[in-house]
Amino acid sequence: MSDQWSALAEEISGHAQDYVDGLTRVAGGEGGDAIWSLLLVEVAQVSLAGAKLGANQDVILSGNYEPPMSEDPDIDGVRTALAERLGAVDDYAEVFDPYKDTVVTPYRLSDDLTAVAADLIHGLRHFHAGRPHEALWWWQYSYFNTWGNHAGAAMRALQALAAHSRLDVAEETTV
Repeated sequence: MSDQWSALAEEISGHAQDYVDGLTRVAGGEGGDAIWSLLLVEVAQVSLAGAKLGANQDVILSGNYEPPMSEDPDIDGVRTALAERLGAVDDYAEVFDPYKDTVVTPYRLSDDLTAVAADLIHGLRHFHAGRPHEALWWWQYSYFNTWGNHAGAAMRALQALAAHSRLDVAEETTV
């Protein structure tokens, strides 16, 4: 594995771990009233990592084969906790693919945020098992296939929540 790939794998693993840790902390109750802002930062930071994966050439596995792994950990508890914390703002509408499918689709922030985490965790498992090339391949493949879309949709929803919380305020009366 080249030094370029090794450095990128190290960088992406840090972003992936930070995202998973941050999401877990928010699901666990951290953040108070700033939950949307914290989640927006987490998603934006991991989206930068995804953009770097997308801007790089394709990562190709030897033999075009992903080594088998045991089942990924169940993170449904994180999803459920996020759904409870998000409450009424968990559900939102999104256009899945603005170029091919312009139908508005119902989404859930809790589903999007944990879908991103699940894909990142799978790559982290490769990385921690000493397979950084496989980790990069997985992160890049799943970025294009799933988590990039979920992160983008979640970022738009979270940005809208942040904007509404700042802009949809009652006018102050001046005396």
